[in-house]
This record gives sequence, structure tokens and C-alpha cells, in this order.
Amino acid sequence: MIIYIGSDHNGFHLKNNIKKFLGDKNYKFEDDGDEKLDPVDDFPVFAAKVVNSIKASQDDDPRGILICGSGQGMCMTANRFKGIRACLAFDSEAARASRNDDDSNIICIPARILNDESSLSIIELG
Repeated sequence: MIIYIGSDHNGFHLKNNIKKFLGDKNYKFEDDGDEKLDPVDDFPVFAAKVVNSIKASQDDDPRGILICGSGQGMCMTANRFKGIRACLAFDSEAARASRNDDDSNIICIPARILNDESSLSIIELG
């Protein structure tokens, strides 16, 4: 499994912490976001990059993580694409249920609402 990650400026720092977490757990991932913080970037660009990476992936079970301020913008944008099932997760139980019951392939995280610790626990358990 490969995980594609994208964020706008609101989720930039959390994205970097998630990348470190995934690397420490030996997950394969690809960063589809900016390399540097850009306060005027726009979330739909990064949602589309992650979606396109998932759709083009040769991996059997590609997944995505999208991060923005509320999580809602990324979620709504990703779900516009055929074959994408993005969920907004505020806790690990919601993320787990969405993956197990609804076969979600992208998790959207609200960076302004959740701290790093709760976000990482969602990713680990979701």
C-alpha cells in the first residue's frame, strides 16, 4: 500500500509530522503537496493531485491523506472524482468505520480542529 499525502497551507505543518510518523512506521508514501509553506495556496489543487495519484497508481490499494483547516474543503473536492470515497475524520472510530464499512480510500483531517497527537492516532487506528 502506498499513501499519497496533500495539504494546503493550513495543514502544512501537520503534513510534515504525518510524513515523519509514516516514515517511522515504514509506510510507503508520496508527498503531493507543496515543499514549502505558501500562505496563498489553494486546497483544490492538492486534493486533485492526491486523487490523480491514487487513480494512476499501480498499487493494489492506494490511499490518501488530505489536510486542510476544516477538512471539509478537501473532502468535498476529492469526492467529486469517480472512484474516490473520501471521509472527514474527527476521531479514530469514525475513520475506522469509514474504512471498514464504506471502503473509504482517502481520509481528510481538519488541521485547525485536531492537534498532532489526535491526528496521528486517527491515522494509526483508522
